Amino acid sequence: TYVGGREKNKHSSKKLNAGRGTVGKTAVVGIRSAFGEVRAVVVENTKAATLERFVREHCKTGATIVTDTHGGYIGLEAAGFQHIRINHSAGEYIRDMAHTNGIESFWALLKRGYIGVYHYMSTKHLHRYVKEFSFRHNTAKIGTMDFINMTIARMAGERLTYRGLIHA
Repeated sequence: TYVGGREKNKHSSKKLNAGRGTVGKTAVVGIRSAFGEVRAVVVENTKAATLERFVREHCKTGATIVTDTHGGYIGLEAAGFQHIRINHSAGEYIRDMAHTNGIESFWALLKRGYIGVYHYMSTKHLHRYVKEFSFRHNTAKIGTMDFINMTIARMAGERLTYRGLIHA
């Protein structure tokens, strides 16, 4: 998905005046396992090499990958993966139980957080927002006390200074 504000909502000094769609937005790529776990990261572009590297890092060779028809996914078969392409523009959203609805749901939650909670996610810190929403998604079914204990365990011995935050 692409994250960023609408061009028409920007102040005139911030407008790029370079087109529509993905212009001025940051690409985020993600994957959702059959068990519901989401992994998402900010990427520099959506070219085939970048997306293939992401798939190799997060999936076992031979796994079945279900994507839309974005051109960056071409070549996943040659990389050793089973690849099913769902053509949304032709009205296809599911084929024999293969669909992208799970990750699309995650993108909807991320963007709802952008619009409704944060209102702005800087490119510099977008990776932190994506990690937060991935963590929220992956821990949604954990009980309150287990969640608190897990959070405490993860922050034990960690310290985030303001300098570390702004120079990241």
